[in-house]
Amino acid sequence: MSVMTKMLGAVGLARKSEVTRLMTTLRPDGWYPTGHTGFSDEVVTWRGTLALSTAWACVNLLAGTVASLQFLVYRGTASGVADEAPDHPLYRLLHDSPNADQTAVDFWEFVCVSLELWGNAYVRIVRSGARIVALIPVMPDLVAVRRERSGGLWYRWTDEFGSFDLPAAEVLHIRGFGGSPLGGMSTLSFGRNVFGLAQAIDRSAGGFFKNGMRPTVQLVFPEWLTEEQRTLANDILVEKYMGAANAGRPYVAEGGVKAEAIQMKPDDAQMLQSGARSVEEVCRLFGVPPFMVGHTEKSTSWGTGIEQQTLGFQRFALRRRAKRIEAAIEKQLLTPADRAAGITVGFNFESLLRGDSKARAAYYVAMLNAGVFTINYVRRLEGLPPVEGGDVPRMQAQNIPITEARGIGDNGGPAIDDEDRPPRENPE
Repeated sequence: MSVMTKMLGAVGLARKSEVTRLMTTLRPDGWYPTGHTGFSDEVVTWRGTLALSTAWACVNLLAGTVASLQFLVYRGTASGVADEAPDHPLYRLLHDSPNADQTAVDFWEFVCVSLELWGNAYVRIVRSGARIVALIPVMPDLVAVRRERSGGLWYRWTDEFGSFDLPAAEVLHIRGFGGSPLGGMSTLSFGRNVFGLAQAIDRSAGGFFKNGMRPTVQLVFPEWLTEEQRTLANDILVEKYMGAANAGRPYVAEGGVKAEAIQMKPDDAQMLQSGARSVEEVCRLFGVPPFMVGHTEKSTSWGTGIEQQTLGFQRFALRRRAKRIEAAIEKQLLTPADRAAGITVGFNFESLLRGDSKARAAYYVAMLNAGVFTINYVRRLEGLPPVEGGDVPRMQAQNIPITEARGIGDNGGPAIDDEDRPPRENPE
């Protein structure tokens, strides 16, 4: 952004494609753009975007679902199995409460909303010596990232806690889709045409209904009215018959006045229908199936169609978002000693089965029969106390190694007695 553009922005004359705040000594972030306009000429900001019901539902669904998952810290064992590590310093922060003000759900929801809208999530790392004692999220639109000549990244912002200019070692930076070292791609920026069009449709529809849609009737007077009569007639019409609250109110005609009905124009009906198309466009930006935000048009609402779309949403939308967060934390918060000890982190996706008792039961049965889970492990997942002998993996007795199965009969094992052989149909 040029100096002239900044100066014009301070007096409200910036280009329409870029809206800026007025910079002050307390808000130096005023140099940075806070909104963009698309083809509809609507200014797209995060507040305006979330005011769209579809965008709100998509962001709420994605952020809320990921935030509801348990975030666990694991430690590798000699057997190759990773166990939970509640004694690790990061466990309490990531699983319970990252800071004095937020629960883990609040924190992860903020992080996910930041990723969905801005393509970046920034968290200030607070240390006491070498130990991380708090993680404080920062509004992404306040942060400016720069690369120093030395090659390191620095982060600058001003918020209610003061002004900060911190190196990468003190900021957890989670990058979204298409992320470069300086940051991910912003959905607000790249989706400004879609969001702007949706805002324009909402604005037009709101004005349409505010004015009682289009007039449904026109009054025809038998002769010309005086200026006073015309003003009085308009005032009465506006006061008593305009607006959605007055729709359908009867009109008393007198003095030869005729009322003629006016039909809705096709263009107006098309404008209202275009709102449904904007729902699909917004859902496409966030990768959310429309039925999950209440838009069931052109989508089955029964049977396996919904089930498969839900599974696809978990597999292709939620998993990759969770993986970005997990990878960023392992890279930026774990120490070399942690990695050497086999410390890893991750969301527990098993909790997504919590609301589906049938799927959960089938999953447990399969894992128990294969000897993967123990009875007590399943009971612990269900919040039940352990039972005696429940820590030993079990499997069905007929499950034998295939090498032993090949050694039976004519497959290379001991011969079967002639009397045990079935008779041949055409003996020679």
